[in-house]
Amino acid sequence: MTDLHDARLTIDLDALAANHAALQARAGDAEVAPAVKANAYGLGAARVADRLWAEGVRSFYVARLAEGVALRAALGDREAAIYVLDGATPGAGDALEGARLTPVLNSLPQIEAWNAQARAGRLKAALHLDTGMNRLGLRPEELKVLLGATDRLKRLDLELVISHLACADVPDHPMNTRQLERFSEAVAQLPNARKSFANSAGLFLGEAYRFDQARPGISLYGGGPEGRPHPEIRAVATVEAPILQVRVVPRGETVGYGATWTAPDTTRIAIVGAGYADGVPRASHPKGQVWFDGARRQMLGRVSMDLMAVDVTDCDAARPGAMVELLGSNMPIDDAATAAGTTAYELLTNIAPRARRIYR
Repeated sequence: MTDLHDARLTIDLDALAANHAALQARAGDAEVAPAVKANAYGLGAARVADRLWAEGVRSFYVARLAEGVALRAALGDREAAIYVLDGATPGAGDALEGARLTPVLNSLPQIEAWNAQARAGRLKAALHLDTGMNRLGLRPEELKVLLGATDRLKRLDLELVISHLACADVPDHPMNTRQLERFSEAVAQLPNARKSFANSAGLFLGEAYRFDQARPGISLYGGGPEGRPHPEIRAVATVEAPILQVRVVPRGETVGYGATWTAPDTTRIAIVGAGYADGVPRASHPKGQVWFDGARRQMLGRVSMDLMAVDVTDCDAARPGAMVELLGSNMPIDDAATAAGTTAYELLTNIAPRARRIYR
């Protein structure tokens, strides 16, 4: 049973499309291949991919094998390229091949395994090069080994080479140019494959970072490329929750667990039906805010599992059933993340399933 006054997450698919268009403009002639991993950052991979397909997207990135299988099923007969960032993990070969997924090969053993999988014909593959992130991908010395023994690739169609920027959200960070130089040097040795380098923030670093394909994620879903709101990026997710009760707290009394906030004067507060079980970070206290009745309102005291308190002194509109905006166009996700000491990525992916989903 759904309570019409539960917390709700509204996903604006037109805003998603507008963000895609803005990122495509930044990408120029390069392909934009969205990251729809983690269920499209919590917003619903099937619905997001369907709309992006309508906007002309033909390639998608997921992290896990299961995400790729589910996305292939959602897209049906549409001939999308689906890249799996985990690559050809042990035992995944048949499922990857069966769902027509392209693994992003991250190591020499993965390359050998996928090459061995190609028993009945050639298989598509992408190659991940580590240019300084030190996460997934072949290091320069491993690429040298690969290029010295290309029989490891003899049954593979190596259609794409990627790397990943570590510090693109800080435009003047020296790591950006260092990685660009390393990537450019490496891909020069693989001239027949397309190249993919830029994430959301990378698209804002300039033309040199575009190459053949970009892989934006957070900015498709409303997060700014530098961890703060950006005029080209629209809010896609709006999270709202109802006021359950309005009460007056006398001067000197406290609110919430730990008695961390004391009323400096008589204060009117709204108790809102959302907490960390809905995805509101407990760490939002003491800087967190919400939007209500035309203004930002301060959170008071600790966020609890199901509830939070908000200062609505001198706000006549505060009453049970009225909805408070926790994230959205008035309360940008980057601002909410900064207040909680986290990132837009974490806020989006932590929005709980019990928040009712509405697609607009």
